[in-house]
Amino acid sequence: MPEAQATKRHRSGKRALSTRLITVAAIWSVLALAVAGFVLVALYREDSERSFDARLDVYVKAIVGEMAAGTPQEPAEPGNLGEPRFDLPASGWYWSVTNARSGEMIYASQSLFGDRLELPPLSGPGDLRSTISGPRGGELRLLQRKIIFGEGVAYLIAVAGDAAKLHARVATFAGRVALTLFVLGLGLVAAIFLQVRIGLRPLAALSASLAAVRQGDAEAVDEDLPPELAPLAVELNALVRSNREVVERSRTHVGNLAHALKTPLSVIVNEARGHPGAFADKVSEQAVLMRTQVDHHLERARMAAQRRVIGAATEVEPVLARLIRAMSKIYRDRDLDFALEVAGAPRFRGEEHDLEELAGNLIDNACKWARGRVRVEAGLEPDGGARQTLVIRVIDDGPGLTPEECTEALQRGRRLDETVPGTGLGLSIVVDLARLYGGNFTLEPAPSGGLCARLVLPALDDAVRPQRHG
Repeated sequence: MPEAQATKRHRSGKRALSTRLITVAAIWSVLALAVAGFVLVALYREDSERSFDARLDVYVKAIVGEMAAGTPQEPAEPGNLGEPRFDLPASGWYWSVTNARSGEMIYASQSLFGDRLELPPLSGPGDLRSTISGPRGGELRLLQRKIIFGEGVAYLIAVAGDAAKLHARVATFAGRVALTLFVLGLGLVAAIFLQVRIGLRPLAALSASLAAVRQGDAEAVDEDLPPELAPLAVELNALVRSNREVVERSRTHVGNLAHALKTPLSVIVNEARGHPGAFADKVSEQAVLMRTQVDHHLERARMAAQRRVIGAATEVEPVLARLIRAMSKIYRDRDLDFALEVAGAPRFRGEEHDLEELAGNLIDNACKWARGRVRVEAGLEPDGGARQTLVIRVIDDGPGLTPEECTEALQRGRRLDETVPGTGLGLSIVVDLARLYGGNFTLEPAPSGGLCARLVLPALDDAVRPQRHG
């Protein structure tokens, strides 16, 4: 059915609104936390490097202060700088004093232990901050400064510290930040999930209320909703009321038209029968035909109007059981054996009168042709998509029809046997009404002989329920 196919495409091609909201919010939160983490680590690294450089600057100043105790040509040797690691060989902390002109190393920390720092060239006044490789490997952070003592005497003072410890502290901080932000991210995603679920709950309530109206379990949509959704519920209820009013007016007009046409036609028939003759017979015949056609088209108009009713729902089994009881009384002289089998408790998405019209025509037609048995089956079957349909089969043990005769029998007003009473419009009405409901009707030979009339109609989504007994 087109409706089921459209629903299937919608479900497969579109994500749920809650899924989209949660996904977008989660992605944005993860990105924001990731950026925040990178910024925090970068700020911590910059602050750590600045603090490390400030410590190196203090040592440079201490060395200059110690050297100033001597003469420009023979500066005093720096003593204890307050850092024991300068006295430990290969500790990763080193300092040296070099003649800026000759490159000769004047003094050096005991931690160098005869090695020499590979200093990058320093051009011009000011400090040079860089990263070098240590005497025993490893990365060192270097501060180099040129100091002028007296006239034309300059020295290069270099202090280097172990950068591995700096990197280790930054890495530790980054790990803690990552763990903290990960836990925070999980909390945010959980909060977003709950927020979306709770926030969209009124939409689910509105959908359930609207479904109840469509299935005939409620007369109106519940308007007890948040202020953002309450106007929508009010408009939906107004639409439902307007639909019902239009249908009622259409029924009234159809009834008035039927009364206005049938009365003059009855007068014409009665007058024609009161004046025997060929002309009167012809008038009577055409008047009866006109009344038949009027009944047919008025019935189609009534069915089309009723098809527009929102919220109509009909239990299938009681209607079929009632029709079988009526047919058993009408055809009591035929001594027919009726059988009814209903799988589950299906409900027809339409009005009870229409189901009676559809099933009644089929059962009545089966009774006319059956030799002794009429079987009625009803149940739900998949329509090839996400929905299920109501399928009604009426099977008789009569002479049956060929495939060509099955097609011909569905033509409006076409009768294959004039000896059986009827107008020939019953099956045509079934075809028209089934199409109005988006279903279909077919005739086919029954497996056990006779004819099988198969009617497919829309069913409610929650139609499968426990079988009722008694």
